[in-house]
Amino acid sequence: MNRDLICIICPRGCMLHVEEQNGELCVSGNACPRGKQYAIDECTNPLRTITSIVRVSNREDTMVSVKTANPIPKGKIFDAMEKIRAVSVEAPVKIGDVILNDVFGADIVATKDVE
Repeated sequence: MNRDLICIICPRGCMLHVEEQNGELCVSGNACPRGKQYAIDECTNPLRTITSIVRVSNREDTMVSVKTANPIPKGKIFDAMEKIRAVSVEAPVKIGDVILNDVFGADIVATKDVE
């Protein structure tokens, strides 16, 4: 396996090259150890943070922005979005309120206040 990536851990944006040698992933191009770990994680178990919106049922034309409290497996994004789209909340909502518990290992939390 050979793969080229751009590291997104810091603004430097290192060009990373990942190669499998003797069953082990070798990373080159990283300026720091965090870049090496990012490349390995991206090749073995990519994770993503989801941001979305949820309808506020007791307010006309109002939505509250939400996000996963921590990253979830990339392959579960569409399944997680299905769960997010199926829910609505009632105001008031505060930043950090848990909207959904344990969606593929992450809580879905509000990222804005709605009075």
